[in-house]
Amino acid sequence: MGWRVHYYSYQNRNDLRLGAGFQGAAMDSHLLNDARGLQARTVAMRREIHRHPELGLDLPRTRETVLDALSGLDLEVSCSEATSGVVATLRGSRPGPTVLLRGDMDALPMPEDTDLPFASEESGRMHACGHDAHTAMLASAAHLLSTRADALAGNVRFMFQPGEEGYGGAKIMLEEGVLEAHGAVESVFGLHVEPRFPAGVICCRPGAVLASVDTVCARIVGRGGHGSMPHDAADPVPAACEIVQAIQSFVTRRFSVFGPVVATVGRIQAGTTSNVIPESAELDITLRSLSEETRERLSAGICQLVEQIAAAHGLRGEADLRRGYPPTINHAAGVALVAATARELLGDPGYLEMSEPLMAAEDFSYLLQRYNGAFAFLGVAPPGTEGGAAPCHSNRMQIDEDAMAVGVAMHSAIALSALRGDS
Repeated sequence: MGWRVHYYSYQNRNDLRLGAGFQGAAMDSHLLNDARGLQARTVAMRREIHRHPELGLDLPRTRETVLDALSGLDLEVSCSEATSGVVATLRGSRPGPTVLLRGDMDALPMPEDTDLPFASEESGRMHACGHDAHTAMLASAAHLLSTRADALAGNVRFMFQPGEEGYGGAKIMLEEGVLEAHGAVESVFGLHVEPRFPAGVICCRPGAVLASVDTVCARIVGRGGHGSMPHDAADPVPAACEIVQAIQSFVTRRFSVFGPVVATVGRIQAGTTSNVIPESAELDITLRSLSEETRERLSAGICQLVEQIAAAHGLRGEADLRRGYPPTINHAAGVALVAATARELLGDPGYLEMSEPLMAAEDFSYLLQRYNGAFAFLGVAPPGTEGGAAPCHSNRMQIDEDAMAVGVAMHSAIALSALRGDS
């Protein structure tokens, strides 16, 4: 069984998208309409960032765009010194806890093939994971919440984060201390766009929502020689092929189907021409799992497999384990708040609980290791795609920009719900 949203009837899409016709009793009834009133600002900011994608931890242009968007608001703003991150705090009218809302800002090193009028103008770079939308939605949420500071029993902290795509920007900003430069954080919430889900629908689940990711860079070292005399060489290629096949058996026979793992050989390379036996072969293997215990067993087993299969061929196997992100584990209380808030804001059809996690990874996981909270998804399927939209990390990835109004309202509603001061 897949995600509930995968088989939810698209016949009701017009009712679902953008929460049409739904208003919660306790929720600010103007919140969604006011978010729509900011739509021109949100879209313009998203498109500006989309045109000029930046990579990694150093995003000077994007940072300036964020600072410009926040200018004029009554916020306490801090800039990360280790990254291009920005942290802004909105003080409520009454004392209380601090809720952190996060939006990541970095793009991917890949070409864009969307033919959009605001397509990337930077060669080999594209916002193919929606971080341009995340940043714009969070900035507009800062504007929306700034008009409602008198309703907040506590503070809202806006985290604009670089380096999610493999650089661990969240961890760097955590360790730097910039997230708590203006006071302690009690809870955290993140919202990620998903073009495969109906526009305007919020999706979440308790427990593991995203996987860990690690990489094993393996090298099989033999002895090169002439292709006509393999007996005089020590060929690493058959051993590398055997390792690829053995990984499949290892995953399916050493791990329960109820504790899923994914091992992918994304790169294999050996030799320079057809009549030369190379001295070495290389494999890059990504490993994904949903718990730290499984993560440790998986990485240790793959490294051992590389070394021992190579040894069985009379070769040397080298396995370099490079740790990535831990699994993203949602807290039950955080998910309960997301679900209740989404239903209050959008009506019952506007929230769908995921039946299973995704095996992608996120550095928001570091925040959830330290703070209570949740990571959720916003459906942004372009009109007419009916579940067949290009996914994140595709060179043709697009979103329904109208759905961003729901994202702005949801960020704001989470803060308002968490800081009502009536519990």
